[in-house]
Amino acid sequence: EELDGRFNEYRENEPWLVQFYAPWCEYCKTLDAMWYDVGAELKSSGSPVNVGKMDTSVHASEFNLKVVRRNTPLIKDLYTGRFISNAGLICLCSVEHSPAVRALTSTKLFRRAAGRHSLFFVYIGGKSPLKVRFHKAAAEFVTYTYFFSASEEVLPQEMRLQKIPSVAVFKDGTYHLYNEEGDGNLSAWVDRERFPSYLQMDSFTLYQMGERSKLVALAIVDARNPTTQSIRYKAFMESVATEYRDHYNMNFQFGYMNGNDYINGFIMGELPMPSFIVMNMSIDGYYLPRRKVEKIEDLLQFLKSILSGRSELLGGNGFLRQMKRLYYRAREVSYTANGSLTCLFITLPVAVICMIVWGTCTAVKLGDEKAADGRRKGTSKAKKED
Repeated sequence: EELDGRFNEYRENEPWLVQFYAPWCEYCKTLDAMWYDVGAELKSSGSPVNVGKMDTSVHASEFNLKVVRRNTPLIKDLYTGRFISNAGLICLCSVEHSPAVRALTSTKLFRRAAGRHSLFFVYIGGKSPLKVRFHKAAAEFVTYTYFFSASEEVLPQEMRLQKIPSVAVFKDGTYHLYNEEGDGNLSAWVDRERFPSYLQMDSFTLYQMGERSKLVALAIVDARNPTTQSIRYKAFMESVATEYRDHYNMNFQFGYMNGNDYINGFIMGELPMPSFIVMNMSIDGYYLPRRKVEKIEDLLQFLKSILSGRSELLGGNGFLRQMKRLYYRAREVSYTANGSLTCLFITLPVAVICMIVWGTCTAVKLGDEKAADGRRKGTSKAKKED
């Protein structure tokens, strides 16, 4: 629904989810399809949340808004300050009218939750300091994943708990228990575990990694032209993520990405496919293998060299690197928008400068020749007078 200035009159009476857009904003146009999907999903689920959009170029002053440019189209949760995806957006609208932690009071409800959500956190037990910390973590990350509480009786029979109370994350077809001594702060543990051990990534997923301490290990493959080597690279990465979880889960998030467009922009170069890359999204740094990865042991050795500091960190967010990145992005945007016009704008100033330099050099030479001719004429005249 397109909203106008009258929105102020009735927004207090109903919950609204509003996209503030600008007609000239290409990112906003990218968000349109997602916005319609979110609206349809909320309507079909019977949510009381209304979905609309408003032109900020007309109504910005009425809502004290300002336009912020970012690398990718994102939506911000005004309560937590975090940027969220469309799935997180639907989740946010749902939890606005329900508690952050929902109770699973029967085995049937637990199975239903497990069937609907591929990843979720569960607190098991009664009142305790751990429960307080769990609710705090749930309030912080509720826009990303799901949180439940349950008694030990409703859990699967094959699940074995070392103690009560406990916190468990269910993902990848299994579960992992929170260990305060080994895992540290509960919120930090939830942040580390809120993604599957191995997943397909896109630019938004990588953006979220910038808020975390983990390095991102990726297999970059060409989905449009799959090869045997691409399949092997993905299998290597998935094996490390699952079979070597205890060794690397604390430091690495594993996954794969179809296509190298985003990565090329990140490294400001051309990364061949398939390839491996490990990225530090918090500082825009990255690591590349020194030699070709032929077997899983080579990949493990590469990861070990990063943890030990023997692998060279490339990229970064220093001043010169940021200037280079700005130039790279401007060039890419220009070529994408109009390659011919961009070439004209680049070659025309260069041609003018070359002509000025050539003219300056030529003028100096002509001046020298005239001066030399003058001296020669003066000498000849003197000789005649003699």
